[in-house]
Amino acid sequence: MPMTEKRLELVRGLGAWASAAIVIGTMIGTGIFLKPAEMAREGRAVSVVFAAWIVGAVLSIFGALSFAELGAAIPEAGGEYAYLRRAFGPVYGFLFGWMHSIVGRPSSLASISAGMMRFVGFLIPAVATPIFTVHVPAVGTWIASYDFVFTWAQPLAVFWLAGMTGVNYLGVRLGGAVQVFLTAIKIMSVFIVIGVALFSPAGPPHAPDPFWPAAGDGVGTIFAAFLATLAAALWAYDGWEDLNLVGSEVENPQRNFPRALVGGVAFVAIIYLLFSAACLKVLPFESVASSQHIASDVVEHVIGRGAAAWITVAMAISALGSMNSSVLSGARVPYAMARDGIFFKIAGGIHPKFRTPGRALIFQGVLASIMALTGTFEELTNLFIFAAWIFYASAVVALFRLRKTEPDLPRPYRCWGYPWVPGLFVAGALALTINIWIQRPGRSSIGLLLILVGLPFYRMWARRERSGSAEFTP
Repeated sequence: MPMTEKRLELVRGLGAWASAAIVIGTMIGTGIFLKPAEMAREGRAVSVVFAAWIVGAVLSIFGALSFAELGAAIPEAGGEYAYLRRAFGPVYGFLFGWMHSIVGRPSSLASISAGMMRFVGFLIPAVATPIFTVHVPAVGTWIASYDFVFTWAQPLAVFWLAGMTGVNYLGVRLGGAVQVFLTAIKIMSVFIVIGVALFSPAGPPHAPDPFWPAAGDGVGTIFAAFLATLAAALWAYDGWEDLNLVGSEVENPQRNFPRALVGGVAFVAIIYLLFSAACLKVLPFESVASSQHIASDVVEHVIGRGAAAWITVAMAISALGSMNSSVLSGARVPYAMARDGIFFKIAGGIHPKFRTPGRALIFQGVLASIMALTGTFEELTNLFIFAAWIFYASAVVALFRLRKTEPDLPRPYRCWGYPWVPGLFVAGALALTINIWIQRPGRSSIGLLLILVGLPFYRMWARRERSGSAEFTP
């Protein structure tokens, strides 16, 4: 590697507003506009849906409080990769980084792009026209049979992934500025939907919404429905941890981490509760459950198709904002691992002009594009939640470990409510992942297998790093 590249470092170019915009902008993306319908289908009762929103907010805030301590104490690129590596050793950091780079972030980006194409499909129905269909047979009881439908939406999703990758290739300050702009648009669009719904006159009467679960449902059934609804809610909340991935590029991390993380999650939680209440005010519960684009349907129901088209454009821009912040933060993990010699060499290095991890951005974009071509929004989000929350919990366990092994580590911010707040977060994360495993054993097993496949690569790279031999190139 040339000496000039060795001296290049990432730039602390993300100020307070850009940091908050990454948190809020990643969380408010496709999830709030699409997941309320899935939550209604899974929960089957208004009380279950709102309980999932509230518990999801509490879990996310508890996670943000824990990650704020880690981010302020260890403001390094890679987030959980740096924390697990420091607390438990390099193999644990590698497993997170491998999951994030091969499964987690590509599936997250692909699902955001798939959700964006669903908005476009409301405006241009031809986008959803099938090009071909492939029947996939069942695999025992693990994977149910289904029809894979390839539409024009998939290649269009790849186009937008390439565009956002290009924006972030050109510089972190440009990516941060774009994020502030897109976040302002998406917040405005959410408030428009809430205002239109809450202040609209009452519509024609309809059958009462099912507030409580059905009388015949047992405790186990209700709890399983709640956890499935919670998994959908946590996709909408996901993104609060993304700021930690760009820790080495945040200005004044001791102050900006806790403010952006905790304040951002609390702000978004209030918006989500208002949004869900607004949807249920306008549409019957069953209509919410069957909707493919709930926000557009709410606006169309109140003030017509024309207004719904404009708000759908704003929601597509919202999805772009979420995609932008995910692209910006996600590539820092494969970059950090390649820098440490335990990942594909093609993902390493800083661009000499733009000072961004350019090759890691391209690597991430290629994997996300492949997933966007092969999966649907719901399939991709479920794969992401299972894989990601295993490591969210592991990173918070690292907080406990570091408190014990490095008591003198400077901690400009200490997690409020320690040890109960991080402990409850870990317990909630474990319950969520176990339930996803039970409900979707096939998809979860594939995700776990993809994570474990990284171990042979780690042993090879670590051996080469120790021996000082030539770096491995795939």
